[in-house]
Amino acid sequence: MRISVIGCGYLGAVHAAAMASVGHDVVGIDVDQVKVDALSAGRSPIYEPGLPELLTSGIQSGKLRFSTNTADTRAAVIHFIAVGTPQSHSGGSADLRYVDAAIEGLLPYLSEGDLVVGKSTVPVGTAERFTEAIAARGAHLVWNPEFLREGYAVKDTIEPDRLVYGVADGDDYAVDQLNEVYATAIEAGSPVIVTDFATAELVKVSANAFLATKISFINAMAEIAEVTGADVTKLADAIGYDKRIGRKFLNAGVGFGGGCLPKDIRAFTARAEELGRGESVAFLKEVDAINLRRRERVVELVTEELGGSVFQKKVAVLGLAFKPNSDDVRDSPALDVAVRLNGLGANVVATDPQAMKNSRELHPQLVYGSTEEALADADAVVVVTEWPEYKDLDPTEVHSVVRTPIVVDARNCLDADAWADAGWEYAGLGRQVKNGRARP
Repeated sequence: MRISVIGCGYLGAVHAAAMASVGHDVVGIDVDQVKVDALSAGRSPIYEPGLPELLTSGIQSGKLRFSTNTADTRAAVIHFIAVGTPQSHSGGSADLRYVDAAIEGLLPYLSEGDLVVGKSTVPVGTAERFTEAIAARGAHLVWNPEFLREGYAVKDTIEPDRLVYGVADGDDYAVDQLNEVYATAIEAGSPVIVTDFATAELVKVSANAFLATKISFINAMAEIAEVTGADVTKLADAIGYDKRIGRKFLNAGVGFGGGCLPKDIRAFTARAEELGRGESVAFLKEVDAINLRRRERVVELVTEELGGSVFQKKVAVLGLAFKPNSDDVRDSPALDVAVRLNGLGANVVATDPQAMKNSRELHPQLVYGSTEEALADADAVVVVTEWPEYKDLDPTEVHSVVRTPIVVDARNCLDADAWADAGWEYAGLGRQVKNGRARP
């Protein structure tokens, strides 16, 4: 198939490269010339495992190219809209100007039988606004939400766990065309759910709302565990065996961040209120509040462990990305913790395997360094992104380079017993340490 992908940020760059890798002829369109030049040279503007290799192979094969000229979409018959929908500066609602601009810019180049496929996460009711203008060009509209996990986006695009098509009633042509696009995935067993526009739009935001709720639930239990002497990790293990609940996303810690969950639950709440059903998702405001409280709790723990003040104490902050295998610092709890500690007068040295460049652009006031530089003579160590290299640190070796053996495990990802046995004062979220060891 001849495909265009409009918007070559995180979603679009991965989608374009993945579609080329399964044999389609793809052109990626973006307004940013610097980004287009980098992608055209096979350089990924984001850190995503496997993406550089796909870019290089796609460009070398001639199946993939990038451009700033929307007119280059003219040769394509399937047009994916993959632009961002950030949170509005005026409130929690989604900012749709990039989606509007992408579709308006595409309209003059549409031909009879083309498909416009929305992948951007949008408030329910958005797709309906575009149907008349697209139909006037003889084209078809499909809303096909993405379900990518940063760090696994290439796999999730090539081998999706489900494909959702929101189409106009009776539009079998659009379904057949999109089935051809995703033929490789469908043949491999990916299920296809064909539904209406509204349901397809709701699938993504409701999935993110559910995951955010599950994370905040276990973090709320961590708050209770801290005042009762319970251990939230054992609690999560116990309830996770219940097949109706499951263990995934029940890891208590500093909470969620990134470019999806925080903005999507806020936009979902705002849209529900516009529809007169704000009470239906009112609980999401508390989900958001719990999540933000965890960041402050990490700062409180560091302060408590340092005797009530972090002023002029060196604090090693290990991790800046919102999750491992990513350089994404959008609404990152880890970066937020570093900034808050710095604001309280701590001598923060922050480090991350991939996210220091992006962090420095947002917060140049922080001091950044290697893991070794951060740990040297530290008065406290805070693990806020569970990169494997931090989880696998040898507590005995680290003990020999810090000034004070205090570790705050903001992701509950360390072996608490091993660190306590190595002479560390260990503090986790919702976990208790008794007689130098984590409680059984």
